[in-house]
Amino acid sequence: MMTPVDLRSDTVTRPTAAMRAAMAAALVGDDVFGEDPTVAALEARAAALAGHEAGLFVPSGTMGNQIAFLAHTRPGDEVVVGVGAHSANSEGGGAAALAGVQCVVAGTDGHFGVDELARVVRGDDPSGHEPPTSLVMVENTHNRAGGVVLPSEKMNEIAGFCRSRSLRLHLDGARLFNAAVAAGEPVAAWAGVADSVSLCLSKGLGAPVGSVLCGSRAFVKRGHRFRKMLGGGMRQAGILAAAGLYALDHHVERLADDHRRARRLAEGLARLPGVRLDLARVQTNIVIFGLESLSPAAFCAAVADEVRVLPFGIGVRAVLHLEIGDEDVERALAAFARVLQR
Repeated sequence: MMTPVDLRSDTVTRPTAAMRAAMAAALVGDDVFGEDPTVAALEARAAALAGHEAGLFVPSGTMGNQIAFLAHTRPGDEVVVGVGAHSANSEGGGAAALAGVQCVVAGTDGHFGVDELARVVRGDDPSGHEPPTSLVMVENTHNRAGGVVLPSEKMNEIAGFCRSRSLRLHLDGARLFNAAVAAGEPVAAWAGVADSVSLCLSKGLGAPVGSVLCGSRAFVKRGHRFRKMLGGGMRQAGILAAAGLYALDHHVERLADDHRRARRLAEGLARLPGVRLDLARVQTNIVIFGLESLSPAAFCAAVADEVRVLPFGIGVRAVLHLEIGDEDVERALAAFARVLQR
């Protein structure tokens, strides 16, 4: 039996042989002492791409987001996020447990504009009844919205609003490289106008682990303390950082292949009976579709021997990545058709 086509997530990728070779050859030192040259090189490279002064290598995007909560807010503050934001919904309640903040939602489809933001932002309440808003968090691309891209123009508008209200702005860039490739713009077009950004290396870029949290030198110095507090201090982490550097050199432009294959998958799905799918929302490497007759769980179970996909809310999510080729997309569509045309 052939190995199932794995479309559960772009996190399932494994290091390529060339990436493993780069990891094996990495120069290393004790990063807690600031002595790992490969980590330092990755942090500097990511910061330059993001348009910021400094970077901090962290084990995960979740830790990057949680450090941003801690560094930008005080306990009791309120943070504005989009509907379904990973930082508020998929990080174990860390915002409340670690930073002591609560989240309020703006917009309706994951992203939001200035008008929607203005409706939920609170100022300082002299009576002390209302929690003050101190931070806005934007996710780009937005996972639960189907990988849609927030245009850089809208990011600039949000940044301008935040500056006018003395609010901090953090960008959850778990798939920001996908947004940049899809829009044909540099990562800094979004990241550079935020106060901080978390850039993930272990999704579309295919590194085995890690994100880089970027911002001003003062922000990164503060974030370094919180990384230690959260248990994120790593020793000879250059082995991991080398994978990130390799990914930045070799796996960014190829994201366009994932986007092309996602479009092919979506167009094929849209022609199958009982599928609900908005092709306009298939902008990067994520395809989310609804079903008229089967539950998401039942559908995923029915195709599991041939294709691995996940129930995602009231629909099903398929994610394209560097281990998926054109023939895998056709295999997946054939398996979906066999189930849906019964």
